[in-house]
Amino acid sequence: MKRLIPLSLLAAALVCAFSGFSKGQSSKSKDDLARSLNTFNSIVKELYTGYVDTIDGAEMVREAIDNMLSTIDPYTEYYPSDDQDELTTLAQGQYAGIGSVIMRRGDSVLIQLPQWGSPSRKAGLLPGDVITAIDGDSVGRDVSIDKVSRRLRGQAGTTVRVTLRRPLRGDSVFTVDIVRGNIKVNPVPYYGLQDDGTAYLRLTTFSSESASAVKEAVREMTKDGKAKGLIIDLRGNGGGYLESAVQIAGYFVDKGTEIVRTRGREASQEKIFKTTQNPIAPGLPLVILTDGSTASASEILSGSLQDLDRAVIVGERSFGKGLVQHTVNLPYGDILKLTRGRYYIPSGRLIQAIDYSHRNPDGSVARTPDSLTHAFRTAAGREVRDGGGITPDVKIPEIRTNRLLYNIVADNWAFDFANRYQAAHPTVGRDWAVDSVLFDEFKASIDPAKFHYDRQCEAGLKYLRDAAEAEGYMNDSVSAQFDRLGELLRHDLGHDLDLNREAIYEILESELGPRYFEDGEMVRRSLGGDSAVVRARKILLDAKEYKRILSGKE
Repeated sequence: MKRLIPLSLLAAALVCAFSGFSKGQSSKSKDDLARSLNTFNSIVKELYTGYVDTIDGAEMVREAIDNMLSTIDPYTEYYPSDDQDELTTLAQGQYAGIGSVIMRRGDSVLIQLPQWGSPSRKAGLLPGDVITAIDGDSVGRDVSIDKVSRRLRGQAGTTVRVTLRRPLRGDSVFTVDIVRGNIKVNPVPYYGLQDDGTAYLRLTTFSSESASAVKEAVREMTKDGKAKGLIIDLRGNGGGYLESAVQIAGYFVDKGTEIVRTRGREASQEKIFKTTQNPIAPGLPLVILTDGSTASASEILSGSLQDLDRAVIVGERSFGKGLVQHTVNLPYGDILKLTRGRYYIPSGRLIQAIDYSHRNPDGSVARTPDSLTHAFRTAAGREVRDGGGITPDVKIPEIRTNRLLYNIVADNWAFDFANRYQAAHPTVGRDWAVDSVLFDEFKASIDPAKFHYDRQCEAGLKYLRDAAEAEGYMNDSVSAQFDRLGELLRHDLGHDLDLNREAIYEILESELGPRYFEDGEMVRRSLGGDSAVVRARKILLDAKEYKRILSGKE
């Protein structure tokens, strides 16, 4: 039930907010803001008491708060007491619900993937099932996916009744009672010592459980002394707790080593974070994998170990989030996640890529251009730069994509094919893999008349033809040549699919694999063909190369 905010309490909240401003604010700034708050309070009062229709005060103020925070940065967020699942997941590495990823498609909300071991998988839910009702309430086009998610989540042990339609089973409709459970997010879905002596660890988040999970994995892989080096895979890791990153860094560097410091608006707000325990793998060669989704606490770990010349960074440049958030308790159990400072890693650099305090006239923001970044030095004197994430020591080219591959995913061609395939093959063996036979099945499943994608050659030819026409070069002879070239460059969907065969193999593996294999097995299966992992292994197995990179000497 939505909470209505009494106007007296709203006014009190505004007064309290004003009275709590820091001394750093000028007198004029305080006066201007006081006037604005009074105006806001008067508008809310008039709307609440005099508007022709009934006003939902709580919803109106919530939208006002969200709009206000959106002008600051993407990380300062307001969480009402009844909508704090995201914070709980980050803090505890778990949440309560049915454990299923859902997606919107047209007017429907579908099950995208039931998580392994979750109540939804135990209840028999399958990808592609359409949610038609929750506890008897219809789920139609006017119900947002966020609302569906909130209805499916709830206290562990409680029951939710879900009605679904399964298109591939004779379009059958069925209802299941699902007992919600605690869904744990495993921060280390896979680790293992490979045959060549390189250890590998995938870390997906920095929750309160991450440091202990990493410690257990590292000790297990190094206990017999056969590990020649360790790969920590932070690709896709959006971060989490700063303290967790500091603790994990401490497994590889001396006790008392500074990992990061945070600075707020006031000089007195600076805080230094150092390692507090002796390392568990002080001399183990280390490679960290990063990509464009490696952010926040992941960048503290990778950036600090790069600055200390303790790890070789391999992959793509990281995201560039150098802003630190703290949670502030508000009345009624609400929480504000507030950006309180910036973090600086050992070389002194800030890796924040976007300055939200300086916006373009249209309100947009942009990354700091490389030309405006500043040079810093690692412990060994290597040059590193600020202003745009962690630049890897060894760059692995980004996987190129195109509109064909984009549309295979975005238009659900791979998802629909996987649903049909799973219906025909409920189980597969451990050695199952995407092969040419499966690729040909997928290729045959695509209707060329319904598959739409940008054909670059055709677009380029049209542009050139239009330019020739506009500049007066077009005549019968030139037009004939354009027609001839158009015939030579005529697109053939089958040809384009064959040309992108390897990339489509990966798409089908990522869509079909999680239906049959748990997260850890999916990671293990991907290692052999992963170019970044292959490069990391070569570096760890070549002591001279490893030392050369960390020394910065050619």
